[in-house]
Amino acid sequence: MPNILFFMTDSWDGRVLGCQGHPAMWRATPNADRLAARGTLLRNAYTSHPICCPQRANMWGGRYTHNCESWNNHKGLEPGTPTFKTFLEEAGYRFASDRGGFGKHDYLSGKHTQLARVSAWTAPAGVPLPVNYSPAPPRIRENHDKRCHGRDWRVCDQASEFLRERAEDGECFFLYVSLGLPHPSFVTNRHWIETIDRGRVSIPPDDESVHPVMEFQQRASDWTHGFDTPTLRLVRSIYYAMCAEADAALGAVLETLTELGLEDDTVVVFSSDHGENAMEHRQWYKMNMYESSVRVPLIVAGPGIAPGQTLENVVSTIDLFPTFLDIAGVDKPDWLDGESLLPMLRGETTESRDSAFASFTGTTMNTTAWMLRKGPWKYIAYPGFPPQLFNVDEDPDEIRDLSSACSEVAKSMDREIRKVCDYDEAHARCQAYNRESFRLWRDTVKQQGVRMKEYGIDVARATYEQAMGNIYRGFGPEHEAILESWLAGEG
Repeated sequence: MPNILFFMTDSWDGRVLGCQGHPAMWRATPNADRLAARGTLLRNAYTSHPICCPQRANMWGGRYTHNCESWNNHKGLEPGTPTFKTFLEEAGYRFASDRGGFGKHDYLSGKHTQLARVSAWTAPAGVPLPVNYSPAPPRIRENHDKRCHGRDWRVCDQASEFLRERAEDGECFFLYVSLGLPHPSFVTNRHWIETIDRGRVSIPPDDESVHPVMEFQQRASDWTHGFDTPTLRLVRSIYYAMCAEADAALGAVLETLTELGLEDDTVVVFSSDHGENAMEHRQWYKMNMYESSVRVPLIVAGPGIAPGQTLENVVSTIDLFPTFLDIAGVDKPDWLDGESLLPMLRGETTESRDSAFASFTGTTMNTTAWMLRKGPWKYIAYPGFPPQLFNVDEDPDEIRDLSSACSEVAKSMDREIRKVCDYDEAHARCQAYNRESFRLWRDTVKQQGVRMKEYGIDVARATYEQAMGNIYRGFGPEHEAILESWLAGEG
């Protein structure tokens, strides 16, 4: 069995790589580019859910959100749910820790802040207020320290130490390394900003029309630092520089792998949980179905993987679970939602599902969203609202919604997505979960208060009014009335 090194970042738009031809990144991602040259680059990889915990729950558990009910950053997998770690450990793989590796591991239920859980539960109610994320201003630190984001570098140090231990004992291993980079806030320093070709940092075009759900999300996510050209270019440059730093962290772990003579016996998989809008469509963060949010990098290299291969097939992070098991030679359970990519990675075929499904059921959106990318088309269903349809080949910026102009295509794509998921049923199930969860939380907080130490508040026993005022800026009685109507099933 080969070793497996799974290097995962947070919020890396899969188009933002030198090997993907990104004009500003041609010298910024040398390690990912070299990995692609000695392995296989999958150019069209998508997340299954563009927010942290639900995506990781899908990936670790091998099932889409509507099947495993990983609805938001608070509701992931339940304890005892089988993961790929369950199967690989039984096959003899040594994992780096009880959690599976080093870095970010938020795929189980019960994590994240009060704000994260409550804003997700109540988002479909349509409270017309910004969520209190309070994005920090974009910033370039005046130093040249290569370890700008020290926490991630310490994760890589732990990974390198684990590799040294495995080189000594010879045990077959699965090493999961999960960074926080390049997740906002948008912060970098002079060393990393200089790796970006800032003269080729583009300014995103405006949408020809703004979908009502996206209009709501823009207000809810509340970017407060302006949309003038210098600000947009600064934010995007900093984000790209953060990707460059993440690439260097990848390179540090790969260098250790090579130094220890483990490279020829280790399959390396590089990907991310989701992308980052980085001001495309006047959005920051993720949490929607635009390419900036749902595209992820995916590169695989190592023994048995075809070198220098580029695949155009549309694939998904839901495919990682069966691919890991296939690499290990472990039988796959029949309940997995994805497919193994290994036959393509070996160069044995170019046939695959060639489509990607994703859902979003969390914060900042006044409904849920369900996406299918197939061929040139991307279809997005929003229960209670009109759909969107984009021809990604002809309109890569996704500024022209063709759902009306190409209504027959939209109808056909709707039929296709319903083969994967009855999204109306899943939406109703998610709404029932949201209402029940919020009602229980509200009743408990009104009786007992809640510990709130997040997003500018530090109160040992916050009242319901204090908590809601810190979750939604400007929350008052009129907004409570909206929630009451929603809880009654009227919204």
